[in-house]
Amino acid sequence: MFRVALYGMAEENTSLNVWPEIEKAEKENRRELVLQGSAVDQKIQGCGGIHPRLYSLALLNYLEISQCPSLHEINESIKDLSHLQSLILCRNKLTSVPRTIGDLKTIKVLDLSVNQLQVLPEEICGLSELNTLNVSCNSITALPEGLSRCVKLASINVSKNALSRLPEDLWSSKLELLSSIIASENVIEDLSSEVHNLSALKVLDLSSNKLQELPSELADCSKLKEINFKGNKLKDKRLEKMVNGCQTKSVLDYLRAGGRGKGKGKQQEGEAGEKVDAGRNASKKKSAGKKKGKGEVEEVDELNRMVVRVLHLSEAPTAVTVKVSPGVKDVRPYIVCCIVKGMNLRQGNALKRFLVAQTKLHDEICAKRTTATIATHDLGLVKAPLLYDVRPPHTMSIVPLGRKEIKAADLLKQLQQEADEQRKQKKRQNVSGLHKYLQLLDGKDLYPCLVDAEDHVISFPPITNSDKTKIKKTTRELFLEVTSSTSLQICKDVMDTLITKMAELNKLTIEQKEDVGSDEEADAIPSCPAEDPPSSELTVLQVKVVDVDGNLKVVYPSKTDLISDNTNLTVIR
Repeated sequence: MFRVALYGMAEENTSLNVWPEIEKAEKENRRELVLQGSAVDQKIQGCGGIHPRLYSLALLNYLEISQCPSLHEINESIKDLSHLQSLILCRNKLTSVPRTIGDLKTIKVLDLSVNQLQVLPEEICGLSELNTLNVSCNSITALPEGLSRCVKLASINVSKNALSRLPEDLWSSKLELLSSIIASENVIEDLSSEVHNLSALKVLDLSSNKLQELPSELADCSKLKEINFKGNKLKDKRLEKMVNGCQTKSVLDYLRAGGRGKGKGKQQEGEAGEKVDAGRNASKKKSAGKKKGKGEVEEVDELNRMVVRVLHLSEAPTAVTVKVSPGVKDVRPYIVCCIVKGMNLRQGNALKRFLVAQTKLHDEICAKRTTATIATHDLGLVKAPLLYDVRPPHTMSIVPLGRKEIKAADLLKQLQQEADEQRKQKKRQNVSGLHKYLQLLDGKDLYPCLVDAEDHVISFPPITNSDKTKIKKTTRELFLEVTSSTSLQICKDVMDTLITKMAELNKLTIEQKEDVGSDEEADAIPSCPAEDPPSSELTVLQVKVVDVDGNLKVVYPSKTDLISDNTNLTVIR
């Protein structure tokens, strides 16, 4: 009785002292809310948890509560946030997740990483819209059976747990969108031979586990681009050597052939031999066909072909390098960059089509900027070397697209005021464009930015790039940048899609033979000489991303990037 009375009294007191963040979200009908850091953690301590008023914000579609070590549980009332699409509860001390989480039928992104969870409720398997699941850095010993019901699942990260196996239905053909499985640093003893059912699988990381064998069926995953099995003591030492050398293609070829004297190659020797011979014969016929009508075939192919030529760092000694400071790790850790030459933006509506395409990619593959953000710059205006850094919002300055120089904190305040005004004028509760993402930076002490050699901020993801480096009709060489707080592979996938789209647009521009038009910028563009007609071919120059000590973090495009299903796209490496 005494405990009940105290609880009732505490609840009454908290209702009188509504957190200002919650009160503001309530008054302004906010769709996004971010609660993080020491200030919020102190409120959680004083309140004995999250203020109950939070669960009345029924309009929320993005909720982040992170970096609060006093947060041990989430109330069952989470089910009342029925419009949630992204729920980020990372870097806390959660020991349990309420079963009512299964009532959040619109959830697409669920991040429970870096907590103290040992089990996940089975109800998670009922989240039919779930696209991304991150439960890394916990103490989970088993995943619930039934994940195949999450038919829209594209990415799952269960690394750094205590899993001895992955559920059988994770390999179900129903998961036709599942492209990334990260399960490193567990105690997994077996990789199912049913892995071949995952037709969209691109990334598979089971490094630092207890695997002894790899199934030959892994070679049947046609889209697999990146595998990591380092740190497993495999019985086949030759295979282990390939694995430790990160030789994805060699590993898959080896498994396809059946390994060293056993497995698929030996048990199905006759069948395998027939397939190899058939493949060789088909290859010969294909080669003969090319020789027979080479001129005619090439002429037809050229009409439809899109060509992207990759220029390696060794072929460009003056290549741009991006250095990454340690501070970005806790803010927005992933970045991929490259340079694209040969993009024709001068003719007709080419520039407009490109900008529209970029906006569409932000809405689709970037999930409305929640998973990644694209920035494009005129390379001629970019002063290298570049630094990917974090800066305090009140000292960081940028010249946003179409605006005057301003502090980052003031820019966000200005954009929020514009959003509120727009909402009042249109009598709407929601707003469009980048205003939706302002709250993704709420509570952050540092903001991510890309800085040039003169210490000018040329990019402020996920908000805007600088007007100083914006692309124009005169731009022929572009510096492309993709950043993410989710994963490096998402950055690469977005960049792959962007470059493929640029190749399509460039081909369309050349085919339509549009005039330069009356744009005043066109006056500064010299006409193409008759002997050098415009080409739709693009050249992609690799850009290296390194840490402050010069150690390589990523180079794009690598040999596993820009592998497209588009039969009209030819990538020359």
